[in-house]
Amino acid sequence: MTQPAPIRRDGRVQLLAEALSLAARGWPVFPLRPGSKIPALHKQDLCPRTDACSDGHLKWEQRATTDGATIVRCWTHKPYNIGLATGPAGLIVIDLDTPKTKTKSSQDAPGGAETFTALCERAGQAVPTTYRTRTPSGGAHLYFTAPAGIRLGNTAGKLAPFIDTRAHGGYVVAPGSTTAAGTYEATDPSPVAELPAWLLSLLQPPAPRPAPLRMPGAVRGGSAARAALHAECEAVRQAPAQQANNTLNRSAFKVGRFVAWGDIPREEVEEAFQAAGEERGLTVAECRSTIRSALDSSARTVRTRQTA
Repeated sequence: MTQPAPIRRDGRVQLLAEALSLAARGWPVFPLRPGSKIPALHKQDLCPRTDACSDGHLKWEQRATTDGATIVRCWTHKPYNIGLATGPAGLIVIDLDTPKTKTKSSQDAPGGAETFTALCERAGQAVPTTYRTRTPSGGAHLYFTAPAGIRLGNTAGKLAPFIDTRAHGGYVVAPGSTTAAGTYEATDPSPVAELPAWLLSLLQPPAPRPAPLRMPGAVRGGSAARAALHAECEAVRQAPAQQANNTLNRSAFKVGRFVAWGDIPREEVEEAFQAAGEERGLTVAECRSTIRSALDSSARTVRTRQTA
């Protein structure tokens, strides 16, 4: 008599089922390294320019898919963790983080969940009921549908300390994924709610002011600032793993002079480096701390434009 096939114990079946379930919601997914939060995709400098990349290198957001056959091929190959591309999924995910420091004074510091509750109370609103997952650190991800016609990017600490958001250019580790710290689990299966208007108002960038009359030097300064920001973010993405944090610190420090000179908004710089650092595999908190420290240090030591 034929014996039944043994149950696979390496987690691939469960992860495949989770990935397919997410795709069925219309949420594009892509593989993360097993047991990790880092995309399991080749870097731009190692791109073979074949298959999906035959017309040019595709990054994780472009590779994210809802195609069932592609997902099956991927997750039967290895027990990849699951990355969910929030922008293409039409989602805004609010990440309620927990303090990472181990000092005695930090043990009583409120985490993202507490500060978010306080934020809701100050706005006279209840904590929204929506699809929620628990992260291994004890934090939470709150899922919301993005408002039509409005494109939001990622933020780090914009709403309050230990509260980040993921939208276009960002991703979250999806339920079913496991790291050394534990497993990401769905704790509230409620339907995904639309992002409340009061939260949208806090996340939207300020309305652009009429552009002041600029001298040619200032215009060149703004262009140079964005060119430097692009180049340094790319340096972070391509940095060796053991040098990722040092590269992020060094690159943010370099761009900090343009922030000090008023050529580019600090918020734009922080968000760009945050995305680059996370894409390289650094944690949200690690990126946020390194970027802010580097920009603050650059502001304290920057020379005037004329002497630089």
